[in-house]
Amino acid sequence: MLQFEVFDSNNNKAIYEFKEGRVVLGKGDHCDVILTDSHVSRNHAEIEVSKVGAVVRDLNSTNGTWVNNERLLAELILSPGDVLRFGEIGIRVLTAPEFKSVFEEGSDRRQQVDPRKQESEELVALKRRIHSLILEYLDLRKRANLQTMSQDELRHEAEKATQEIIRDHVSRIPEGITRDQLQQQVVAEAVGLGALEPLVNDDHVTEIMVNGPDQIYVEKDGRLTLSESGFTSTQSLLAIIDRIVAPLGRRIDESSPMVDARLPDGSRVNAVIPPLALNGPSITIRKFAKKNLYMSDLIRYGSISEAMGLFLKAAVELKQNIVISGGTGSGKTTLLNILSNFIGPEDRIITIEDAAELKLNQPHVVSLESRPPNAEGKGKVSIRDLVINALRMRPDRIVVGECRGGEALDMLQAMNTGHDGSLTTGHANSPRDFLSRLEVMVMMAGVDLPSRAIREQIASAVDILVQQTRLADGTRKITHIMEVTGFENDAVKLEPVFEFVRKGYDANGKIVGFYRPTGYVPAFYRNAIDQGIELDTSLFNTEVDTDTPGRAEVI
Repeated sequence: MLQFEVFDSNNNKAIYEFKEGRVVLGKGDHCDVILTDSHVSRNHAEIEVSKVGAVVRDLNSTNGTWVNNERLLAELILSPGDVLRFGEIGIRVLTAPEFKSVFEEGSDRRQQVDPRKQESEELVALKRRIHSLILEYLDLRKRANLQTMSQDELRHEAEKATQEIIRDHVSRIPEGITRDQLQQQVVAEAVGLGALEPLVNDDHVTEIMVNGPDQIYVEKDGRLTLSESGFTSTQSLLAIIDRIVAPLGRRIDESSPMVDARLPDGSRVNAVIPPLALNGPSITIRKFAKKNLYMSDLIRYGSISEAMGLFLKAAVELKQNIVISGGTGSGKTTLLNILSNFIGPEDRIITIEDAAELKLNQPHVVSLESRPPNAEGKGKVSIRDLVINALRMRPDRIVVGECRGGEALDMLQAMNTGHDGSLTTGHANSPRDFLSRLEVMVMMAGVDLPSRAIREQIASAVDILVQQTRLADGTRKITHIMEVTGFENDAVKLEPVFEFVRKGYDANGKIVGFYRPTGYVPAFYRNAIDQGIELDTSLFNTEVDTDTPGRAEVI
């Protein structure tokens, strides 16, 4: 509906309303709105009214049409408040149809996130003052014995100092915080992880993302939420980063503004500081589960079916080379840890990682960790260097935390030269995509090999591909288990063994579906049975219970 008001120099007014259609303005008797003025043409202008807007056009009038004191040179969409001029007569638009897009145009999504409750200036200033008094109290520069203290002893000293400082120097505790809370927060910032401590200790938090001192996001149950925690200053956040990386012999500064590290519990840490991080120092922590997970936990969470778990157990025990592929945060390392539990105690295992996360339960394990270059750019030890060296260490099995580059070639050669039962992971969205990425990673080794030769290496080295996926609802599931069956027509052949079939969403927005075997029995499984090993072939029965959410049970 278009509604406008016509007025003249004597302030005479008339209101018009028009539905969808063409509205002609002029002094001719045939016009929908007759404008009696010597400067108005017979057919002066028209307004096209539709559901999505009202468009005004000049009809080649002698004196022109003016909108908001500017001559109309092309058609224009009218908005409430616009004023049109025709000589001494004016039209003021009161209401006009508006085009409403399903997309948000020009909206600032930053305003759609509830900001965390900011600490008062009084509280921030008090924390800083107590923090400086703690350092003075401990006299870190002079008391050499502090350098030899354990973390627990240092925290005890800091707690004792904080209690005395608050008692002797703080006469008023700001509103919104208790004396005990103030003490805990100050101690955490002085000798611990500051605002990160309660989040690291929260078992429901799986990832922590710090975007500068004032913004911390956490992942709980697969969903990102903004935490109310924060740091008192950028300097405080930088001190926390230094506190994390220093015990590992690593550094972070303007000349080396990125670093990978880990917390004492094994949680993976990545930090980036200015000038690369424009919003302030950034930290990403992928927490390591305090409790070791086992296959039974994955079955209980609905991440895998019992039949799939039994199959993977048999594959590890029968020394199949297994590669786990998946996206970032899909749970590849967790699954790798769980599968490693099935390795026998008689095997000598070499683990190779960028940041040590694997926790193997076997007695004969050698853990190796790569090393970045020092301040002079020397001393770097890459994953590839470690894989090459591991071959000289008489390993029965090699477990590489993640293949990212040229080490893939050495890993394939190890799998092809008597180190059966090796395990690794890689980033890819599907098993077929992983094979393509693996081919590219081999090329990154700098060895001039034709694509056919690389694919033949992959086909003979890799036995089982497991696809781990983080679904849209935040849940993590094993969506494919496939056997590499050979090389044919210049391509690596894959045969599906198990797959996850989606059925839709439940009332809570969670993806529901079921796991099912394809009916194919892998060649290594058949060969083991032929050799007299007792294995359960009913795992591959295609009759499954499709009504059980996220799980397929053998009937």
